[in-house]
Amino acid sequence: MPCKNCKEKPVIQLTNNPRKLCKTHFIRYFEKKALYTIKKFSLIAKNDKILIALSGGKDSTALLYLLNELSKNKKLFSIEAILIDEGIKGYRDKTKKDAIAFCKKESIKLYIFSYKQEFGLTLDAMLKHSNQQPCTLCGVFRRYLLNKYARKLGFNKLATGHNLDDEAQSILMNQFRRNNSASARLGPITGMLESKNFIKRIKPFYLLTEKETAAYSFLRGFSITFTECPYASQGYRWDVRIWLNTIESKYPGTKHSVIASFLETLPLLKAHYKASASLNSCITCKEPTSKNICQACILLKELKHV
Repeated sequence: MPCKNCKEKPVIQLTNNPRKLCKTHFIRYFEKKALYTIKKFSLIAKNDKILIALSGGKDSTALLYLLNELSKNKKLFSIEAILIDEGIKGYRDKTKKDAIAFCKKESIKLYIFSYKQEFGLTLDAMLKHSNQQPCTLCGVFRRYLLNKYARKLGFNKLATGHNLDDEAQSILMNQFRRNNSASARLGPITGMLESKNFIKRIKPFYLLTEKETAAYSFLRGFSITFTECPYASQGYRWDVRIWLNTIESKYPGTKHSVIASFLETLPLLKAHYKASASLNSCITCKEPTSKNICQACILLKELKHV
């Protein structure tokens, strides 16, 4: 069956949609949906300075490319990129190389910060001295550095390549753990409180699936390494991801339904938890936290005592 919009050979069948699209019409569909997401949720405003979290993988590279093209055409906002090198041997060094090459090709300024530089240890080294799950350590320190340097460099928004699959997994993980307060901070724009110390995070790919993002990156010809983090399979998210993919394959549209129903309840969650939410400054490092000491400082203290 040819592409729905022309007679060309299709390259993809859309998730939760019977349409099959050729390369040209899929790229057009993908970019229009990302722009629709930006407009629908008011993710970008005039004169925004947006820092894009770049890993060198498919999602963040696609996001950087799309927002860079949009900023050049519209000239309403500016973008630069940041890469956090966790120090994962045989993985981050490859994707970092791809990220540097991409930014050089597209003339995009790229900032690189590392766990080793900031904390004195790579993630690989941390895991030799900690009983914490790899994704727990990595997630806390990565978010810490992204926010810290986005603020220090003068950006007012941080864009991430999180897609529909990522968000559906997060929603279910919070449900399974009965952590509704964490879900209240999810959505196309993360967080509940306004603070100059916490940089808003936006997700332009919120309504696009992982499959669609991978296809877009491939069809756009991005020179990237399609690889998984070697620690990913040790995390809780990995099991939820496999379970959700299994359900999706049997009942197509499940992921979209998870997101659609969540967006209906998100305003209620935010209203309920906003009253009790607080944003303080960590007494150790001065970074924003809901407690007296941020989670990054707590974990660093544990690492120093083992």
